[in-house]
Amino acid sequence: MKKVVILGSTGSIGKNALEVLRNLEGFELVGIYGGRNRELLLKQAEEWGVEYIGLVDEKEAGKLRWRRVLSGIEGACELASLPGVDVVVLALVGSCAVYPLLSALKSGKRVAMANKEAVVAYGPVIEKEKFSGEIIPVDSEHSSLFQCIKGREKEVERIYLTASGGPFRERESLEGITVEEALRHPTWSMGKKITIDSATLMNKGLEVIEATFLFGFPVERIKVVIHPQSIIHGMVELKDGSFLAHLSWPDMKLPIQYALTYPERRNAPVKPFNPVEAGKLTFEEPDMERFPLLSLAYRAGKEKGTFPAVLNAANEEAVKLFLEEKLSFTGIFRVVERVVELHKVIENPSFEDIEEAERWAREEVKRCT
Repeated sequence: MKKVVILGSTGSIGKNALEVLRNLEGFELVGIYGGRNRELLLKQAEEWGVEYIGLVDEKEAGKLRWRRVLSGIEGACELASLPGVDVVVLALVGSCAVYPLLSALKSGKRVAMANKEAVVAYGPVIEKEKFSGEIIPVDSEHSSLFQCIKGREKEVERIYLTASGGPFRERESLEGITVEEALRHPTWSMGKKITIDSATLMNKGLEVIEATFLFGFPVERIKVVIHPQSIIHGMVELKDGSFLAHLSWPDMKLPIQYALTYPERRNAPVKPFNPVEAGKLTFEEPDMERFPLLSLAYRAGKEKGTFPAVLNAANEEAVKLFLEEKLSFTGIFRVVERVVELHKVIENPSFEDIEEAERWAREEVKRCT
């Protein structure tokens, strides 16, 4: 029996992970952790009878009554490194997830990784370390690439990340976009932050940077293509010019289950794919002039150092301001670009260098707005 904890159980990925576990034999859920949704966390705890629960929000966690209650990012780290736990589903939002990520890897866990910001910001540090644990990506795109690349690493010439294009792919002007409009993703049902990132194409930019660390490919060998149907989640071009692609209906339960059971495959609680029903599949080049954060992400992936951390932190703060209606949609582009241009990149940063770069970027966003 493999023991599992879910960090981020109250979010979209966490809820899907619970649905996967409901239909998966040989796995036992022992702990769940949320952000600040105390009511939902307790409802989940009562249904699953877990031993450990906790919230990142320490004030809300203080109101919890359970067998074992943890709180703050320190509590997430404790749960991530719990003796006897085999798999940590890491679905917390933001680069702060790097702390439980490192705790899990150092204690030999498999991390079903659904957080991209931690790898983007702290990739230069993570890739230097030798861990006994392993990362299996849960993002649909990186899970697809992982499955296409595994076992044929030396044969791959180029990798392709697909993007739906977001809700504004065909909109003539990006001025005056409301929060409500930006949260209407055409394909996926996700948390607010990642949904806004998808609308700006920043999410795809973060995935480009993440892919450089997860798969060891330079950005010059990573392409992004707009694929509105969201049927092909990732493609690899082999050295002989042929392609391998991973297709399925857009459903996060599939990559979540694969990360839990890898290398084994099992029947999954998803709709069987039908290529005839899927119909026509189309592809377009992304418009990096209209969506400049994708272009910035390519720069960050090439320069590395503290560049990705600053780009990610500035974007997190700008998106937060947009969701609070204190910044326009195009203001996200303007502010992030401004902060990045002001930053002096540290090429081989320490953990502390990255922490300071993130702190500086967040403060600079406030100054720029």
